[in-house]
Amino acid sequence: MERQAGLDAIAALACVLGWLVWSVVIGGLARRLPQAVLADDSWLTRPRPWPESRKTYERWLGIKRWKPLMPDAGDALPGGVRKNSLVGRDAGTLHRLVEETRRAELVHLAIWPFWIVTALWLPPVGVVINLSFATLFNLPCLWLQRYNRLRLLPLLLAMSNRQGENNPGDQPIQQASV
Repeated sequence: MERQAGLDAIAALACVLGWLVWSVVIGGLARRLPQAVLADDSWLTRPRPWPESRKTYERWLGIKRWKPLMPDAGDALPGGVRKNSLVGRDAGTLHRLVEETRRAELVHLAIWPFWIVTALWLPPVGVVINLSFATLFNLPCLWLQRYNRLRLLPLLLAMSNRQGENNPGDQPIQQASV
C-alpha cells in the first residue's frame, strides 16, 4: 500500500513537472516565431466555418464577466509582451496586439496535447483528469484570443479605410466575421 502511494506521488509529480516544462518549452518556441508568421491568420487561427461573432462569445460564454480574471503570461519568458501593455490606439500597436493574440492562441493549442503524453505513466482515469485539466486551462485562453481578434480586426479595417492607407507591413487586413 505504501509502495502504491509512493508511485502515485511520483506520477503526480511527473504530471506537474511535465506540464511546467512543456509550457515553458512551447512558450520559448513561440517567442522565437518571426512576426511575419503572425501577420496573417494561419489554418489554425483563421475564422472557423461556423459563425464566430463577438455577440456569441459575449452571450453564450459570458466572456466579458470572466475576461478580467484571466492571467496574462505574455511576459513570463524573456522578450515576451503582456497584451495589456499594448494599449495604444494607433494602427501599428493594434496590429501588434492582433499578432500577439495569434501567438497566444498557437501557444495554447500546442500546450493542450500534453495530456496525451501522460498516458505513458498514468492509468486511464489519470489521463482523463489531465485531459480535463488541459481543456479547462487552455480552452478559455483560446476563446479569449479569438474574441480579442474579433474586436480588433474590424477596428484596424475601419482605421485603414478611414485613413485610406495600408496597414503596417502592407499586409491586407483580413475581415473577421462579426
